[in-house]
Amino acid sequence: MQAKFFLCITVLSVFISVPGCANNSSNNAAPGTIISADTAKLPPVETQKANSNYKPAFAGQTRIGAVKTAIPYKVDKIAEKLGRPWAIIPLSDGRLLITEKSGFMQIHAASGELVKKITGFPSVDDGGQGGLLDVALDPSFNTNKTIYWSYSEKYGGGNLMSVAKGQLNEAEGKIDNPVVIFRATPALNSRLHFGSRLIFDKNGHLFVSTGERSILEGRAQAQLLSSGLGKIFKITKDGKPAPGNPFINQKGAMPEIYAYGIRNAQSLDIHPVTGELWEAEFGPRGGDELNIIKPGKNYGWPIITYGIEYGGGKVGDALQQKAGMEQPVYYWDPVLSPGGMVFYRGNTIPEWKNNLFICGLSSGHIARLVIVNNKVVGEERLLADKAERFRDVTYHNGMLYAVTDMGNMYRISKK
Repeated sequence: MQAKFFLCITVLSVFISVPGCANNSSNNAAPGTIISADTAKLPPVETQKANSNYKPAFAGQTRIGAVKTAIPYKVDKIAEKLGRPWAIIPLSDGRLLITEKSGFMQIHAASGELVKKITGFPSVDDGGQGGLLDVALDPSFNTNKTIYWSYSEKYGGGNLMSVAKGQLNEAEGKIDNPVVIFRATPALNSRLHFGSRLIFDKNGHLFVSTGERSILEGRAQAQLLSSGLGKIFKITKDGKPAPGNPFINQKGAMPEIYAYGIRNAQSLDIHPVTGELWEAEFGPRGGDELNIIKPGKNYGWPIITYGIEYGGGKVGDALQQKAGMEQPVYYWDPVLSPGGMVFYRGNTIPEWKNNLFICGLSSGHIARLVIVNNKVVGEERLLADKAERFRDVTYHNGMLYAVTDMGNMYRISKK
């Protein structure tokens, strides 16, 4: 009897360890996702006390059980003294394009060496959280050499987040024909919450995130469709509203708005299987969120939140749920402080396929999230031993590349 019981447990363990959902095309699971029976039983990676006593809306919305990567991987520091890097993306040839907050970019070899400094960008307002921020390649970059970048710009009596484009002239180390195509108005006097992540969809339209500028005047505008603060936008390559935007025909609404009720989103990526737009944003003290962004939806800030004010008081009426407002797929309390994020798209490390990797700033690690059926089913902390603020991470050719606020670049690859 005892032997039969052991056999049943062994068979069950093997069954759970096979690629989950690979044969189920009716859901949004990540084909090839591997969840072992052993790691599924590990306690959550977060052991600190939460800032609030708020309860999640559903099981698994926070503090999911840990997972642990089984395949050996290595971490190499391949560059340092990068200044204040904010974004890193791969070029088609495997080299890396990095933005620096004070107003320039750098091209680095895949091995880390500096190849070229790129200047000629419009002046940036780089105080506080501002500066030259994200960068994205035109879908036809290989032929037109056009790039898009976001930055904080002095405007009127204050500042705001702007998006510009121009042609990368690598030979001369400069940007040709820079032009601003979009501004997230109104301008306010704040050094915080510019948001500012950029990503193209499959149709060549550009998603842009912006924050609500932190101050109370801006916070309230996250709920206003007449304001560009606290929003996700969807625009054309020329900065016009993308066709089919949800508020394009609504009187008084900015037609570029795709979703609203955002606090400060510095993380965007598109799921490689479902094509859905995923976003991570800073909460206040606790309540950092991971969301699936859908057109026309309200993500709640500052009406609902799983965080509290930095001083310890409640935010508004201390609501976590409200009809007509979206719940996060996952949230963190204490905070992750999410910088950039990327889905792992390859098979080099099979158990990472379609996993989401999110940079942690104040938390000092990169969070690996295993996602099945649009739910987080496992969490792991990578590079916590480096004790650095991880600003952005990108994927290329089976490897992850990350930059930190200390000016270091790391490569994570299979051993």
